[in-house]
Amino acid sequence: MQRATVITTFSRRMRLRLADGREVDARIKGKHIKPVCADEVDAEPIPDETDWLITRIVDRRTELTRPNMRGQIEVLAANMDYMLVVAAAEPAPDWFIVDRYLCAAELLGIGAAVVYNKIDVDTEHPATELQTYRSIGYDVVSCSAETGDGIGDVLHVLDQRRAIIVGQSGVGKSSIINRILGFDAQQTKTISDKSREGRHTTVNSALITLPDGGSIIDSPGVRDYAPALDSSALAARGFREIRGAAADCRFANCRHLREPGCAVKARCDDGRISARRYQSYKRMVNLTEQLAEGRY
Repeated sequence: MQRATVITTFSRRMRLRLADGREVDARIKGKHIKPVCADEVDAEPIPDETDWLITRIVDRRTELTRPNMRGQIEVLAANMDYMLVVAAAEPAPDWFIVDRYLCAAELLGIGAAVVYNKIDVDTEHPATELQTYRSIGYDVVSCSAETGDGIGDVLHVLDQRRAIIVGQSGVGKSSIINRILGFDAQQTKTISDKSREGRHTTVNSALITLPDGGSIIDSPGVRDYAPALDSSALAARGFREIRGAAADCRFANCRHLREPGCAVKARCDDGRISARRYQSYKRMVNLTEQLAEGRY
């Protein structure tokens, strides 16, 4: 039995990196073990085969989750300590999805950056949104995977971290990784001409070692994402500025919706909290209630 790291996932098959640096293919023992990318696992060689057998998942330090269409909690990746949330000029940025990923990062207790890609396509950055994230305290980077502009800044925030890169399909996550590595490690595709929406391009999640230290988990793109929350109180904890203002609310159990004496609403009124971010928070509360009632 050896300890190993899951570096690529193929449904019920995995690619592992053993403690000595060797990489092997592996299968999963039983139906109840569900390893994900970056999991630490126990595995053993299968006699007379080249495959190994994964027998146990080591307790995870962190896990990124979302509810699936059956109302169950799906784990997307594990053991990351940082998150890169990518938006781009094309497809059109969905800042509400960005906020949902940042909410998940907050609840995981990990750092996060907002990366705006494809500045070669859109030289007029969405300055208001990016400044909002910057003022809250997130790292903000503008870059072009096509030209290489700003990629050094992306590398800087990734330094010695195990990060996961997330975002809508088509925003250029795999292209950013390829630019960092200097070769096409990840498959990429262009935006659909008909819909101007991204196609799903990364079929399997992969843990990729970066040349200057650290690693990055490339996961499939999404057209929608929501963290798996079991209470609306968690939504407030996932928004830094709302969490900070909540201490000044009149009521300790304030939901920051219609309650009197709400410091969050007061700061929205005077512009200290972004009105759009507050709308994002209300959407997150509504979504959490839908999940609790099985309506998602």
